Amino acid sequence: MTWLSSWESFVKVVETGSMAAAARRLNCTRAQVSKQIRELERAFGARLLERSTRKLSLTPSGEVFYQHALRALDAIDGATVAMKNLGDAPRGVLRISATVTFGRLYVAPLVPRLIARYPELSCELILSDQLVDLVDDNIDLALRVTKAPPSDAVARKLVALRRVICAAPSYLATHGEPQTPHDLARHCCFGYRFSDQGVWRLADSQGREISVPAQHRFQVNNIDCLFEAILAGHGVGVLPTYLCGPALARGTLRAILDPFEPVSDLGRYLYACYMPSRIRVPKVRVFLDELEKMLRPVPPWEQADFGA
Repeated sequence: MTWLSSWESFVKVVETGSMAAAARRLNCTRAQVSKQIRELERAFGARLLERSTRKLSLTPSGEVFYQHALRALDAIDGATVAMKNLGDAPRGVLRISATVTFGRLYVAPLVPRLIARYPELSCELILSDQLVDLVDDNIDLALRVTKAPPSDAVARKLVALRRVICAAPSYLATHGEPQTPHDLARHCCFGYRFSDQGVWRLADSQGREISVPAQHRFQVNNIDCLFEAILAGHGVGVLPTYLCGPALARGTLRAILDPFEPVSDLGRYLYACYMPSRIRVPKVRVFLDELEKMLRPVPPWEQADFGA
């Protein structure tokens, strides 16, 4: 299938940024890759790549072909996988990416139950608050909280994530409880460094937004550390209910400034992201089914007795 090999070479050149790097990935020579690109350009009657001494870049025609080639190659890969796995039980290594806190609390406990049910299945769980590349990092499924799911992948919306402004009762007893959003200026506010940059955006029950200054006495790039500092009574902060839900249920944290809800720069929804061909793979399908079963109809952290 010469045309398929040429398309794969073109996609690898775009992904790696050079013909030499693409050739190494494809285990062939640079000359072979260069010849395949020239043949594609001749067949289409259009230049696909702009070549310079420093880098390769896509032409407008190349951009159009790249998007179509990605989808076509993924469909071919999906057909191959589907035929290989037809009627098969889940098997092999399932590679899942998730944010550190959500993965620790909800994905890590789910995985052992899944692999106990399917003896031929194993799992690698990669926890990181940085974005991963589904293709380059060989990820079967990534769980992401985002406003902009990847355009080249399927992004299945799983659940809305709620955030609350909260503080420990001991903090509120000492410093008083803010009655309006503007009262936050007089409080010790703690922030998540990836999101809140000194201004908190809040929405009222009608969805109207206001912005209020929140001078951060403490900023951290780990949501677990932020949670522990707020729980210890040192300040006021914004936390996702999937993390602080048990503390709210026990009364060791209190949600304040109801009905205002923080508006997150990181996005409101949790998505399951995967390349289109992966959903046909049994190991991905059973994990996603199990995850959705846990989250619906009401996610555990929004249930009244969760963690109480």
